[in-house]
Amino acid sequence: MANKINRRKALKNLGIGAGVMGFAGVPNILASEDLSFSSVTQLSGNINHSVCRWCYADIPLEKFAKACSELGIKGIDLLKPSEWDTVEKEGLVCSMATDDFASLTKGFNDPDNHAHLQESYKGLIKKASEHDIKNVICFSGNRNGMDDETGIKNCVTGLTPLLEYAQEHDVNLVMELLNSKVDHPDYMCDHTSWGVNLAKALNKSNFKLLYDIYHMQIMEGDVIRTIRENHEYINHYHTGGVPGRNEINDSQELNYPAIMKAILESGFEGFVAQEFIPTYDDKLSALKEGITICDI
Repeated sequence: MANKINRRKALKNLGIGAGVMGFAGVPNILASEDLSFSSVTQLSGNINHSVCRWCYADIPLEKFAKACSELGIKGIDLLKPSEWDTVEKEGLVCSMATDDFASLTKGFNDPDNHAHLQESYKGLIKKASEHDIKNVICFSGNRNGMDDETGIKNCVTGLTPLLEYAQEHDVNLVMELLNSKVDHPDYMCDHTSWGVNLAKALNKSNFKLLYDIYHMQIMEGDVIRTIRENHEYINHYHTGGVPGRNEINDSQELNYPAIMKAILESGFEGFVAQEFIPTYDDKLSALKEGITICDI
């Protein structure tokens, strides 16, 4: 079942970018998984670990947050405002904020979306600031026949006033790099170079990129050199095994310890969020394995 769940479907089910839909057919794992750990996992402290909520959506958030805290995880990604208090009670932060209006396909590259997105994002930015949340996710949108230069120009027009507002509230807008080959056909911000060119055109210190290792391995490979050459534009990372977007162990092609070493050597101080779809019956054991692999 897990292999059949992709991010776009799961995000829709969580209400991100679409109406809320039921998670029909997803098995209840609570009876088979122990959501508590005998002691807090001891980590090196070199990496700030987080995890994407949507990959574990069938675990109640309160129980999931408690388990994450005991695993040594510091934050949970892609939470909506209604969920922030729940994780904060467990000593965690929302490491990347979102809300229902955030759309992967209808983004800042289309001027027709600007008024709605600007109004909606201002509300989210204000709420994030009140919770001391530093990062809010955003998306380029699909190309729909648009060329790269026009897309960057339109994003600059749509994002600039928001970035000024966000700067006043000490919040970053973070655009995610996604693959358009397998998971998100026609998505515009599908190469690191496009995202970096947008960041240079905006020239705002609070605009950064979310470098999704899984997505960029599919689109361009050369992950470690890309990170080394562009780390100043990146403030967040997502993981995932290639191919399949499952566990990040030796069943897939990426060398995550080497990638984490390159991230650490770049001086990175943000979050690395696990965003793989667990295939293990015990999903929290899969998460613990991923955290251990990335903890260098």
